[in-house]
Amino acid sequence: RNEFGKRKIGTIKYSDVLYFYYHLLNERGMQINTLETIHTVLHPTFQLAVRDDIIRNNPSDGVMAQIKKKPGKNHGVRHALTLDQQRAFMDYTAKSPVYCHWTPFFTVLLGTGCRIGEAIGLRWEDIDFAKRTISINHSVTYYPRRNDTTKCEFGVSLPKTEAGIRTIPMMDAVYEAFQEEYSEQKEEGFNTTVIDGMTGFIFSNRFGNLHNPQAVNRAIKRIYESYNAEEVLNAKKEKRQPVIIPHFSCHHLRHTFCTRFCEKETNVKVIQAIMGHANIETTMDIYAEVTDMKKQEAIQNLSRNLDVF
Repeated sequence: RNEFGKRKIGTIKYSDVLYFYYHLLNERGMQINTLETIHTVLHPTFQLAVRDDIIRNNPSDGVMAQIKKKPGKNHGVRHALTLDQQRAFMDYTAKSPVYCHWTPFFTVLLGTGCRIGEAIGLRWEDIDFAKRTISINHSVTYYPRRNDTTKCEFGVSLPKTEAGIRTIPMMDAVYEAFQEEYSEQKEEGFNTTVIDGMTGFIFSNRFGNLHNPQAVNRAIKRIYESYNAEEVLNAKKEKRQPVIIPHFSCHHLRHTFCTRFCEKETNVKVIQAIMGHANIETTMDIYAEVTDMKKQEAIQNLSRNLDVF
């Protein structure tokens, strides 16, 4: 509000948004993840003004990419879970009587690479069981919407970028997770939550409300802490190194999906389309990180198959 909140929209430049974001990071001590949440509110606001021909360019375009290029403590490098950590997390969740109800939701996150708001907002009408596809055409956000209260409320918005509107094919595990969820809801009743006129949401908590991202992150933390405590004891008994799951959030599940995808797929444009990345650079950064780790393996494979020396 004090930076450019009261200024005419046409007078706001790229440098103003950049300066504001740096102010939030360096002077207000904000984390990069919180800044991303602010960006997902600010960017579509400017975009609407572009669409309405009020301004020619979106001044917030490329600001987050610029900030993430800067090294230092705010350079939020996300590391994907390794295959062993991913398996351990999912196995433990599925076998736990306390946490097993989270399995379909985490299967969808890890099997589609959806952003958390896109997964929370999925409705049964977005799922095509016959074609085995998921239509990502909206997202659900959760933050304070009125000036008179700090209480967070759900709202439906478009995905983060235009590229975010996409169709994702279902892998078998995701298809089965949706089938399992559908069978269960057929018996116990479907979700009746209404948000901005939308109904038929797939995932809900035990109170019948949609999951909010903070609650999902708290559940993830409880699961991996519980798993790690048991794994340390089991590894000691079995005289082996424990497979420890590091701290991670729901966005790491998207990053993990993208990493697994990059390990198997060489067509970067296909990866970009499934992930809904507006910028190919985002896809390339993850792809480069993955291929860097795969270099050694690739050379070893080549030396085994290349019988010329």
